[in-house]
Amino acid sequence: MRRKIVIAATLLLALALANLAHATRIKDMAWIKGVRSNQLVGYGLVVGLNGTGDKNATTFTVQGLTNMLTRMGVKVTPGQVKVKNVAAVMVTTDLPAFSRVGNRLDVTLSSLGDATSLYGGTLVLTPLKAVDGQVYAVAQGPVAVGGFQAGGEAASVSKNHPTVGRIPEGALVEREVAYDFAHERVMTVNLHRPSFTNAVRVAGAINQGLPTLKARAVDPATVQIDLPHGPGADPVGLVAKLESLEISPDKSARVVVDERTGTVVMGEAVRLSTVAVASGALSISITEKPQVSQALPFAPGGRTVVTPQTQVQVGEQKRSLAVMEQGVSIGEVVRALNALGATPREIIMILQAVKAAGALQGELEVI
Repeated sequence: MRRKIVIAATLLLALALANLAHATRIKDMAWIKGVRSNQLVGYGLVVGLNGTGDKNATTFTVQGLTNMLTRMGVKVTPGQVKVKNVAAVMVTTDLPAFSRVGNRLDVTLSSLGDATSLYGGTLVLTPLKAVDGQVYAVAQGPVAVGGFQAGGEAASVSKNHPTVGRIPEGALVEREVAYDFAHERVMTVNLHRPSFTNAVRVAGAINQGLPTLKARAVDPATVQIDLPHGPGADPVGLVAKLESLEISPDKSARVVVDERTGTVVMGEAVRLSTVAVASGALSISITEKPQVSQALPFAPGGRTVVTPQTQVQVGEQKRSLAVMEQGVSIGEVVRALNALGATPREIIMILQAVKAAGALQGELEVI
């Protein structure tokens, strides 16, 4: 009797571990509405380059350098400026939610003109604006480039992209995005992938794990939660507990194929109806062997004649017929296709044919 109890407990533990293996945190499959980053962009100049900057024909670099010097009290004309050590760049970064004044951000620099490399350059103070036109950060600092370019008059060599660089923590936040999270009455959870089943499961997990909250699925992508308010309300703590709740997400049956690289990715929920598959490889080889016929010496009217000879060989590799039964799993599908000796590109064609036959119970997506 004791042995049976131990075996039963072991089976229950194994089932619990299997369920946990497929569980996903709400934090990893959804996001809180309003808690998002904002994109910033700015136009700047990288100086100090060793002759790898923009050419003089790049007018916007000349104009930008002239305007910068004018603001610093140096009066010059565009004709007096040489920009071979200067490159115009577009500076981009993301402003995370709840960023405060003084926080540091990583920035990416991309060359706008015909500069050959940003290696060794320094970005001059550049304001970064959001879509509303307001400046939220400023960037400045030495540029780190993960590549190089070197060469001479007749040949050159390059690695990676020397015209794109980064400045770790190169931007300083100067303005905050106003968002009063503490006084929210209703919080909205948005799913990354809309699903009726997952929306209902998320709402159920919140109601069960946090009884003080009332969650309801509004649509396949939205779950609304009524937050408690008053002196003892702690919305930040509730969100932290909410994000750690786990559910078993419903997985869609989808097959993704990339014809350019021959890559096939199939989810575990993919099933097939009863279908028979046969695949054969047809090869055709054409060989041209011209034959030269030369006249005998001193033969009257003799001339050399080239006679073309073409050889055509046709071969077909015979493969057996594979039968896939109703409701087979993804592992059985892979084993059956491997038994046919199918290559990844042939598997793509087989799956397209199976889908056309109505035997693939899932979505076939070609990228």
